[in-house]
Amino acid sequence: MTTVTVLSGPERRRRWPASEKARIVAESLQPGAVVSEVARRNDVHENLLHGWRRQARMVPSPGAVGRGAGFVPLKIASDEREAAMGGATATAIEVSLGNGIVLRVPQGAAVGRVAQLATALAGHGR
Repeated sequence: MTTVTVLSGPERRRRWPASEKARIVAESLQPGAVVSEVARRNDVHENLLHGWRRQARMVPSPGAVGRGAGFVPLKIASDEREAAMGGATATAIEVSLGNGIVLRVPQGAAVGRVAQLATALAGHGR
């Protein structure tokens, strides 16, 4: 005769749909959220949630161009002199690269060309 053991409780290896992982990660990233509490509330081990958060940081944003693209700090400043002198060709954005080079991008510039130029300039130091 064969013996069968029935385990009660949650399955040992659960499969989490990507949408559910994203929801739990988003919940853990809310201001004031405590990772351990979010994990407990969703019946997920805290280490697993930390792993999902790490994976989410590695996924490039949908609008990212090229390798290594991601979110960067942005400072918006008003420079009336430049707008008055430049008119329609005034600089739409200035990108300060990590090596100190400032890339001034005119309005209407091709995004792909700007990304190529920024990548090329990023390798040059001052």
